[in-house]
This record gives sequence, C-alpha cells and structure tokens, in this order.
Amino acid sequence: MKLELVYLVLVTTLTAVMWIPYVLNMILVRGIADAVGYPDNPKPLAPWAARMKAAHANAVENLVLFAALILSAHALDVGNSATATACMVYFWARFVHWLAYSLAVPWVRTIAFVTGFGCQITLAWQILAR
Repeated sequence: MKLELVYLVLVTTLTAVMWIPYVLNMILVRGIADAVGYPDNPKPLAPWAARMKAAHANAVENLVLFAALILSAHALDVGNSATATACMVYFWARFVHWLAYSLAVPWVRTIAFVTGFGCQITLAWQILAR
C-alpha cells in the first residue's frame, strides 16, 4: 500500500476515535440518560471536553479535503517524496492540533492548523502540476 494511503487510514482512524474522551466527560457530567438523550437544559461539558469536541469537528471537516486530495492523487498515480512527506506531516499536525485545542494552547493550535493546511496545498499542487 502506498504511504499516502497508509496516512489516510491513520488520519481517518485518529479522527474516528477523537470523540471518546469528550463523550466520557459527557457521561460523567450529565449521566448516561442525558448523554444518550436530548435533555432540554444539558449540563455543560468540562471546558477541555468542549474544546475537544470542537477540535473533532474541525478534524472531520478537514478530513474531507485531505481524503479527496489523497484519493485524487492515488487515482492519478501522483505520488512522490513531497506527497509522502505532506501526508506524514499532516497526520502529526492534526494530532498536535487536537491536543493543543483541547489543552487550550493557542499558538501551537494555530501553527498546527496552518501546517496541516500547508500539507493540503502541497498535495493539491502536486496533483495540479502533474
């Protein structure tokens, strides 16, 4: 399997498990019935859990773009050291973004996001330059 596809699977898996900590907080704060139900006035999540939920939503939004670029590159047989490096850096940038967002580390969160965006632009450039 090409490295780009491996990182697509890794990024997807990371995004798929990001919900677990904040849902556990939701259960602890609200109780199981309200966590799985639709309470009229739900108790707020812990601040870190609310930020983690927002980071997860951001990861889902960006996964759509990353996946489209990787699958396009794969279909067009565009793969080189730039695409492989962009995929590896993207995975770690998204992981750092999730942690920094959850822990309220402002500059790190922003730098990680911009780094991930740069990886997406690198992938798009490699595809369009083909």
